[in-house]
Amino acid sequence: MKRIHLQRVAKTSLVLGFGFFILSASAADSGKPSNYPVKPVRVVVGFAAGGATDIVGRIVAQKLTEVLGQSFVVENRPGASATIAAELVAHAPADGYTLLIAATTTHSILPSLMPKLGYDPLRDFAPISLVATTPLLLAVHPSLPIRSVKEMMALAKKAPGQLSFGAGGTGTPPHMAGELFKQMASVNMLYVPYKGEAPAISDLIGGQISLIFSNVIAVLPQVQSNRLRGIAVTSQERLATLTQFPTVSESGLPGFVVEAWYGLVSTANTPPEVVARLNTELARVMKQTDVKERMAGQGLSVKTGSPSDMSALMQAEIAKWTKVVKTAGIKFEL
Repeated sequence: MKRIHLQRVAKTSLVLGFGFFILSASAADSGKPSNYPVKPVRVVVGFAAGGATDIVGRIVAQKLTEVLGQSFVVENRPGASATIAAELVAHAPADGYTLLIAATTTHSILPSLMPKLGYDPLRDFAPISLVATTPLLLAVHPSLPIRSVKEMMALAKKAPGQLSFGAGGTGTPPHMAGELFKQMASVNMLYVPYKGEAPAISDLIGGQISLIFSNVIAVLPQVQSNRLRGIAVTSQERLATLTQFPTVSESGLPGFVVEAWYGLVSTANTPPEVVARLNTELARVMKQTDVKERMAGQGLSVKTGSPSDMSALMQAEIAKWTKVVKTAGIKFEL
């Protein structure tokens, strides 16, 4: 009897053990949150290689690959102001294997400019973490008698509509910064759209337009060579590497802050465990010295936080730019 009992116990243990093996293998194959990631992860970028969004995406992908033991592969899906990439991730499986480098344009500005946008930035995505921010640099043509924000406002009020500002596309942070400046300073300036930031800077150097709110890295060389005059940065505080430039807020227009931001998001309903793990690991790697140095080299400041922090940022930014768009009556079609 005892022998028969032991045989039954052995058989039961074997069956249970085999069942556990099958369940474990199944969990691994399906990428359950407990062992995420078990296969390569796509990091979708809505712009071509080489731009700020792409650079952020590649740094994030490289570092997550190093710490999580699976490949995080950047996939560039440029076009339609990055809405193609955003829609792709919005409709991807909610398993954490398709991520997006979200940005100010796709998740803060376009929702108010495009009523028929193919995604909802708040409803269709699971925020993971903010990654980096960057201010803009206000620069003017050297021939203008402008050396401060106050002088710029005074000249704009003295000659309504005579000052013009360029931007590399309607709905971009530089364009919206100009519109916000007009509204907060109660001045009238002419907006001139360009197909890219480089042509706008080129025309500013040539004197075809008066001023620009531009990506710091893009316009700083022209300022340093005295072909343009830097006036102020649009961040909350002065940049540690460019303390010679005051903020717009401190030098004549209190409360004016425009910072382009970049963050990591997944599809809505991604398992909380996956979001939490990505958030934790991202916060850890973004503190590394080499990451901060690479970001700083592109005019970016590392800024991370909780998923709820990022959600709150998007809500505040959407409300901010919706008001600007409505006040200015901006119309935009892809």
